[in-house]
Amino acid sequence: MKTLCTILWLATLTCLSATDWPQFRGPSCNGVSDETDLPTMLGSGQHLAWKTDLPGRGLSSPIIIGDKIFVTSCSGPKQQRLHVLCFNASNGAKLWERQFWATGRTMCQPKMSVAAPTPASDGERIVATFSSNDIVCLDFDGNLLWFRGLARDYPNASNSVGMSSSLVVVNGIVVAQVESESEAFTAGLDVHTGLNRWKLARPRKANWTSPVVLKSGGRELVALQSSKGVSAIDPATGTTIWQYDEGGSSIPSMASSDGTMFVPAHGLTALRPAASGEKPKQLWQSSQLRPGTASPVVVGQKVFALNDAGILTCGDAATGNRLWQLRLKGPFSSTPVAAGHFLYCVSEKGLAQVVDISKAEGEVISELDLQETILSTPSISSGAIYFRSDARLWKIGKSAPKPSA
Repeated sequence: MKTLCTILWLATLTCLSATDWPQFRGPSCNGVSDETDLPTMLGSGQHLAWKTDLPGRGLSSPIIIGDKIFVTSCSGPKQQRLHVLCFNASNGAKLWERQFWATGRTMCQPKMSVAAPTPASDGERIVATFSSNDIVCLDFDGNLLWFRGLARDYPNASNSVGMSSSLVVVNGIVVAQVESESEAFTAGLDVHTGLNRWKLARPRKANWTSPVVLKSGGRELVALQSSKGVSAIDPATGTTIWQYDEGGSSIPSMASSDGTMFVPAHGLTALRPAASGEKPKQLWQSSQLRPGTASPVVVGQKVFALNDAGILTCGDAATGNRLWQLRLKGPFSSTPVAAGHFLYCVSEKGLAQVVDISKAEGEVISELDLQETILSTPSISSGAIYFRSDARLWKIGKSAPKPSA
C-alpha cells in the first residue's frame, strides 16, 4: 500500500510541466522563470499575441497550465458575483466561464478587489479563492468539484480593506492563509473534498502576505509570514517545524532561493533554515533593501527590492550590500517577475518596463504602455508574459502573431 501511495503521489507531481505557472509568483513562489526566450524589446508592440476582455474587476494574477490560462474576476455592485475563467493560451479564446455568489463579506477599499488572491493548481484541478473567503475547486473543463465558504464556519475572519492572500497546493493540501484582527488562522484543506485536514491558529492581525513553498531537507514545507515573523509548517499536518519570531511585513511576501529566505522584515532579512528544525540563522539584515508593496525577487546572486514610488534597489544576495539603484516610472503595486537577466515591472498606470539587470547599474531597455491601471503581478509561460488589468488580459510573446487567413 505504501508503494502504491508513493506512485500516486509521484504521478500527481508530473502533472505540472516546467513551463507551467501554477500559482502566485510561479512554480517556486519567487517570481523567477527558467525560460530564456521571452521578448525584451516591447516598445514596437509587435510582440502582442492577443488581448481579451475580462468581466468586472480583478487583481489576481493569471495562472497557466499547459495550453490553458485561468484567471478570476468579480462583478456586481458589491463585487458579490465571483468569476473563474479559462482561456486558450494560443489565441486568447474563452473556453469557459463559471460564476458563483459570494457567501462572505465583499467589502473592500476602492483600490482592492474581491478577486485579489491568485488561484493555484496541482496540475489536475484549479482552486480559486476570493476576498469573501470563498474557495472554489474546478477541473480543467470547468466542472465544479467542491465549493467551500469559509465565512460560514469562521465569520469573523475578514477586514474592511479586503483579503488578498493567495493559495498554494502542496501534496494534496490546499493551504489557505486567512488572517485578520478578529480571527486569524491557516487551514489545510483536502484538495479532493475541501474539508479541513488541519487548522492552525495564527496571530490576530490583518495580514495580506501569501504562503510560500520551501524545499528543506528533502521535503516541502510551507512558510507563513506575518507581522510576528515566519513559521514553517508541515503541509500534511499543520505542525510547526521552526519559527522566526523577530517580526515581518504584512504586505510584501518573502522569496526563497538556493535554501535562503529573503523576508521583508526590518528592511530585508536573509535567513538560512537549520536542517534540524531549529530557529533559522540570520545571515544579514538591510534597511536599504526595504521593499514596498511588491515582494522581493532573487535572481542568481542578486536580490531586488522595488518600493512603491518606483526605486528599484539591487543588493548582493550573499551579504545584503546595496549594489545600485534605478528609478523606474511608478508608482508600483505589482511584484516584478524575472527571466534570464531581465526584470519585467509594470506600474499602476500600466507601463511595462524591462530592466536589463546584467548592466553595471541596471538599465531600462524597453517600455510598453498598456494604458490601463494594473495592480496584479505578471505571469510567465512558454515564451510569453501575461499582464492583466481589471478589464483585460494580454499575452506578449516573442513570435509575432500570424496574420489571419
